[in-house]
Amino acid sequence: MIRKIGRIMLIVVVLLFGFGLIADNWAQDVPNPLKTAKSGKFGTYLVDSKGMTLYIFDKDKEAGKSTCYKGCAKAWPLFAPEADDPSPMAPLSIITRDDGAKQYSYKGKPLYYYRKDTKASVIKGDGAGKVWWVAKP
Repeated sequence: MIRKIGRIMLIVVVLLFGFGLIADNWAQDVPNPLKTAKSGKFGTYLVDSKGMTLYIFDKDKEAGKSTCYKGCAKAWPLFAPEADDPSPMAPLSIITRDDGAKQYSYKGKPLYYYRKDTKASVIKGDGAGKVWWVAKP
């Protein structure tokens, strides 16, 4: 009898753990061309298809509207769609900036690169000016 209860409890624990992993993976799904990466310091964050870190800007207050132009845009290049990219699926969208350029937006926040991030997995822009942050899913 005790062995039977022990087996049942083991099955329940295994099932709950398995469903927890599945739910965690569903929660981290992001639409193409976005991907996620993980680090001990930042947890799960958004990257492009090449693994380059993506950022959001606190001064972008209005959903789907970028406020980063000229010098700002040189330091923080926009994450823009390429001609062969698939149509984005929510929560990813494409916005048209005031200068006419197209830019990806995630959950209404325009996405940017940081020019000092020179390769995949480099994160030098988080916290810059206390207004730039690694984008999170």
